[in-house]
Amino acid sequence: MILIFTVFYENFAINTKVNFEFNKSVNAFLGNIEFPRYNQWLYNVANKQVLTILYLFLIKSWIEPSKKKYINWMLIAFVVSSQIIQFSGIEPIYWFQPIIFTIGANMILVGSGLYFVGLISNEAYLNSNPMRLTSFWQMTFILFTYSLTYINDVAMPFMVTYNYELGKSMSQINSIMSVFNLAILVLTIASPKLPNLFEREPSYGFS
Repeated sequence: MILIFTVFYENFAINTKVNFEFNKSVNAFLGNIEFPRYNQWLYNVANKQVLTILYLFLIKSWIEPSKKKYINWMLIAFVVSSQIIQFSGIEPIYWFQPIIFTIGANMILVGSGLYFVGLISNEAYLNSNPMRLTSFWQMTFILFTYSLTYINDVAMPFMVTYNYELGKSMSQINSIMSVFNLAILVLTIASPKLPNLFEREPSYGFS
């Protein structure tokens, strides 16, 4: 789902840049008449909200059943809080949303922590070689990505306003880490065909 959605979202983003009138009309509908060329509204919905939800579902698929309930509560809390913040006008959909990003990033980091706790304490994982588990590489890159881009995304409104070139350069970090995460997802799909490289995941990871 993450791979499919990313392909759809990236192609749609290109279309909003090419089809200026469409992007302008969407911005006008959302209340942004000052910067009609911006497609920040799409980035917020797709990257900051939908992908956060999809990554939480991914994390849920890898952790032990007893901890899945925490992800369920985080999913509900994120959806409710992000929509309240967005539609109340605290963080408009067409502008930067550092609060929503912070909430989602914290939940993903907590979810990653739950996975690594299981990795070092659950017998199913203790009997495996972590270096040969696709879940280990996925969770490692997810943890690294959100840790690395945390301050970057929170400070982005300030950087874009007062040092646009620096903000633009820092945003490239997000793109690079996204490519790495997508590459690991592709490896996950291919892993059954690569038994010499990857081991089968503990069975409860798919329950």
